[in-house]
Amino acid sequence: MARILIVEDDQFLRDLYKELLVEEGYEIDLAEDGEVGLAKVLEGGYDLVLLDIMLPKKDGLDILRESRQKKPAKENGPVVLLTNLGQEQIIKEGFTLGASGYLIKSSLTPDQVLHEVKVFLSRGKA
Repeated sequence: MARILIVEDDQFLRDLYKELLVEEGYEIDLAEDGEVGLAKVLEGGYDLVLLDIMLPKKDGLDILRESRQKKPAKENGPVVLLTNLGQEQIIKEGFTLGASGYLIKSSLTPDQVLHEVKVFLSRGKA
């Protein structure tokens, strides 16, 4: 089953995504800030990384930048940015740095999050 890393500082969302994805049978790893997130991304071996942009200590774009400079020990699948409305410029930069897509947190229901995760996982295996 797929391994997914969730890098999200909002505990409610982190727990919600974890519960949702564990119920679907995914193996979930969590990071609550950018430093922990970067360390886990560099360890690698994730089929999908859900990466919040606004994080304490290091933001999501810093994590993307640094993981391009220092290659992860094991390759990761797609990185999907977790964002809020009004961050178009930041999202564009995220794509430039290697993100595969983004999810607008405030506008997705749990079912939509699950659907998007499945779509990105299927792309990652292509």
